[in-house]
Amino acid sequence: MDIDMSALRLLEAEREIPLDKLIPTIEQALLVAYHKTTGSQENARAELDRKSGHVTIWATELDDDGEAVGEFDDTPAGFGRIAASTARQIILQRLRDVEDDNILGEFKGREGELVSGQIQQGNNPHMVQVNLGSVEALLPPTEQVPGEKYLHGSRVRAFVVDVRRGFKGPSITLSRSHPGLVRKLFELEVPEIA
Repeated sequence: MDIDMSALRLLEAEREIPLDKLIPTIEQALLVAYHKTTGSQENARAELDRKSGHVTIWATELDDDGEAVGEFDDTPAGFGRIAASTARQIILQRLRDVEDDNILGEFKGREGELVSGQIQQGNNPHMVQVNLGSVEALLPPTEQVPGEKYLHGSRVRAFVVDVRRGFKGPSITLSRSHPGLVRKLFELEVPEIA
């Protein structure tokens, strides 16, 4: 089995995911897929050649006493449909996790800072969604200014209160009523304060 390394490099460039994180993910996914094929060995490992893209499944060879003697090539001739689907799902999930980690890393250091974004339409009219470019943040009702209108498409500046991992990816909470917002706005307008 071979994997197109140029496609992996393209994926690395598009999603800004280093190959050092991508290749172990692919190896792990292929190992899970291998274990779903019939006749698979329990102790095995997947190895992806970084130059050619050739995948090899190495199974541990055991002697009569159950001791590891060496390894042999146990790469299946073709992965089944279910195994290939499993590998695909694992790879996509890992890619989402790495992207979420990148976004969390980008915004984790920005807690207590001022950000600017565009208000988006959401399902809940009381929960304002703000597009910050790479991610959408939430402006909950408790952090909104009473009487202030948040119209779809308008720009807003807000204070980053909380950045954490949520159920559906990164969760960023903004505030328009936090005392730090006024301080940061003054720092922007008056250089002596900054």
